Amino acid sequence: MATSLTRLPDDRLSELLDGYRAASRGPRRRALALALAVAALALLAGRVAEVDPARLLEHGGAFFGYFDRITALEGGGGRVWTDPAEWFWGWHKWLPLLGDTLLIAYVGTALGAIGGGLLSFVAAANLMRNPWARGAARRFLEFCRTVPDIVFALVFVIAFGLGPVPGVLALAIHSMGALGKLFSEVVENIDMRPVEGAMASGASWPAIVRFAALPQVLPGFASLALLRFEVNVRQASVLGFVGAGGIGQDLIEAIRKFYYNDVAALLLLIILTVMLIDLGTERLRHRLIGGMESRA
Repeated sequence: MATSLTRLPDDRLSELLDGYRAASRGPRRRALALALAVAALALLAGRVAEVDPARLLEHGGAFFGYFDRITALEGGGGRVWTDPAEWFWGWHKWLPLLGDTLLIAYVGTALGAIGGGLLSFVAAANLMRNPWARGAARRFLEFCRTVPDIVFALVFVIAFGLGPVPGVLALAIHSMGALGKLFSEVVENIDMRPVEGAMASGASWPAIVRFAALPQVLPGFASLALLRFEVNVRQASVLGFVGAGGIGQDLIEAIRKFYYNDVAALLLLIILTVMLIDLGTERLRHRLIGGMESRA
C-alpha cells in the first residue's frame, strides 16, 4: 500500500534549513582554513627550497627531450623499436644481470621478512608486556627503516667490495625495519582469546607466539612480504648504481657514457620485469587475503 509524505509548512522548512546551514557552517570553515594553511605551507616550503616555477617551465622540455633521444637509433634510422636486433644487442649479457637483480631482491626480502617477523612479536604491545624490550625492538626497527637502503649499500660496498652481497644486506636491513613495523601492527590486531588461553595453561612466551599468535598472522605476513618484494625489485635496480650488483650497474654506466639506446633497452627490461612481478604477486596476495576472509 502506497503512503504519501506530508509536506511540512514553509516556515518549518525554512527553520530546519537555517539550522542545517548553521550546523554545517563550522565544519566548512575549518576545512577551508585547513586548505588555506596547507597551501600557505606549500608555498613557504617551495620558497625555502628555491623552487622556481618559471625555471621548471623553461627546462621542462629537456626532460621529455631526453626520452625522445633514447628512443632514437644512433644511426639516425628511426626509432629503436624498428630494429629490435640493434636495440637489444646485449640481451645475452643483460638477462643474467636482471636475474641477479631478482635474486638480490628475493634473498633480501626473505631475510628481512624473517628478521622483521621475529622482532614484530617483541614490538607488539599486546604480546610483549616489558616496556624496555618493546621499546628497544621498536627503536631498532625505526633505525633500520629510517636509514636509506642506498646508504647501507654504500657502507657494505666499502666493507665487502662490489657485487650482490652489499645489495642483499642493504635490502635485508631496510626490509626488516619496514616489515617489522607492518608485522607488529598485524600482531596487535589478532584475536587475544587463543593467547589468553595459552597463558592460562602456563605456556611460555615462545610457545604463545608459536601456537596462539603465529597461525593468525602468517597469511598477513606473507601478503606484506610479497608487497615488499615488488618494492625491492625496483630498489635492487637502483642499488646497482653504487656497485651493489645487478642490472643497475650496467644502467648507470650506459647513462654516464651516453649510450642512449642501451638506456632505453635496460629501462624497458626493468619495467617489464616489475610489471610481471606486480601482476603475479597481486594474484597471490588476493588469494591470501581471500583465504583469511574465508576463515573469519
